[in-house]
Amino acid sequence: MTLMTTLAQHVTRRPQRMALLEQIAVQGSITRAAKAAGLSYKAAWDAIDELNNLAEEPLVQRSVGGKGGGGAKLSAAGERLLVLYKRLENLQAQVLAAEDDHDLQLLGRLMLRTSARNQLSGRVRAIHPQGRNDLIDIELPGGAQIQAQITCDSTEKLELAEDRPVIALIKAGWLELNALSSAADPTRNQLQGWIEQIIPAADGPSEVRIGLASGQTLCALADASHLREQHLHASDPVRAQFAANQVLLGTPV
Repeated sequence: MTLMTTLAQHVTRRPQRMALLEQIAVQGSITRAAKAAGLSYKAAWDAIDELNNLAEEPLVQRSVGGKGGGGAKLSAAGERLLVLYKRLENLQAQVLAAEDDHDLQLLGRLMLRTSARNQLSGRVRAIHPQGRNDLIDIELPGGAQIQAQITCDSTEKLELAEDRPVIALIKAGWLELNALSSAADPTRNQLQGWIEQIIPAADGPSEVRIGLASGQTLCALADASHLREQHLHASDPVRAQFAANQVLLGTPV
């Protein structure tokens, strides 16, 4: 396996996301940008969700519908990131030309991707010891707060401390959606937003996109029967609930 093949397999999604940012700046349309970046329209929306969720503030400002399938433009933060990425791309080319192929392949194995659909950036606000576990208070952009329950060993391994940047990973199937009129479970995390889109599936739960006031987006899976019971439709306010032990944490390397 060549060095370029190894690196391509590892970073396929990241260059595509950056290519999407670049094309959004040029095209001003999600549909045209997706086509130019080699992505499907849905994959482009997923990539924009991930980009906005992982940033301190949205990188892409978008509007649904309209000519071209939805307008989009980079925020000031998105423009700065794109400039930085292009500078790093030039440096990367110089590094790859100089470094050992074996070491670079090892680095590629160490930098893993995750299957969790929801990846939210935040900061540690407090750590509460609970026997062999710790309850981690996390503040998301915009001030919303959630908690994660992890082992003390994980807290130490991740070198968590107050104000440390952290990524909260939550699988789409772990989110329970309810109307705001339903009673909230005080023992679980609560994030309120509105339903941006419901994507029905031919066989299985529907995919529900939820916009948060911070500009981040959640992706949940919900049975059509549950959505009907809760009277939830597109544009409706919604509450997403999930347990603290259903939040996985990661930290920047």
